[in-house]
Amino acid sequence: MSDAETERKVSFGFEEVTESEKVARVKGVFRSVASRYDLMNDLMSAGVHRLWKHDAMNKVNPQPGERHLDVAGGTGELARAFLELADKAGKRRGIDAKATAIVCDINDAMLEAGKARADNAKWDGRLDWVCADGQNLPYPDRSFDAVTVSFGIRNFADRIAGLKEFRRVLKPGGRLGVLEFSHMTAPALQAAYDTYSYNVIPRLGSLVAGDRESYQYLVESIRQFPDQETFRTEMENAGFSRVSVTNFSGGIAALHFGWAV
Repeated sequence: MSDAETERKVSFGFEEVTESEKVARVKGVFRSVASRYDLMNDLMSAGVHRLWKHDAMNKVNPQPGERHLDVAGGTGELARAFLELADKAGKRRGIDAKATAIVCDINDAMLEAGKARADNAKWDGRLDWVCADGQNLPYPDRSFDAVTVSFGIRNFADRIAGLKEFRRVLKPGGRLGVLEFSHMTAPALQAAYDTYSYNVIPRLGSLVAGDRESYQYLVESIRQFPDQETFRTEMENAGFSRVSVTNFSGGIAALHFGWAV
């Protein structure tokens, strides 16, 4: 029996594929959409995703001198926000220590799109970009004060392995923030959101990014992600404590936040 035949099957949208095939296909999706990724996020959410990320980063509470890892960080939006908030905290407290951040993504095209942004210049020497798999991070144990993942963990071939890696690289007392599309708290709202997702988002992808299939996958991948309580339990089983869940926009997205102890 071949390796492909014995490899564990996972979801790629509504399809069942091997883990290695999912990794390859997810890379293809984000390589295709990289140049229009930020614009499409604004269009799909009417810009509300920026508010979710703002609230998520306030929960993470960046501090001067800390080291931050943003996994599946794409164009670096959360990493830049971390540095900005850490500097503001340092200014308030009269601390000069400068935080640093690493944007880690398995997709080189997403990283290149992020590195091309003009607003990176102000973070020279403090913002780094690394192409690596979030399930196998190239860092020693206890390396970071904070790890974040924004709308990326549902694309992992094995999110449990990813959570265990996040726990491994966090220092004792470090924190993890996972912002992900989730399940709405009211069934009637979920039905309306499903109608919007399946009918509007793939069409937007076709019109703006020239890629309907990738955005069809993204819609399907959201439906395959576990509900808030199930994912909370997965984080706890991976070694995180005091795990909390904050729903945004009625559960369209949710922030799962936990501590490494």
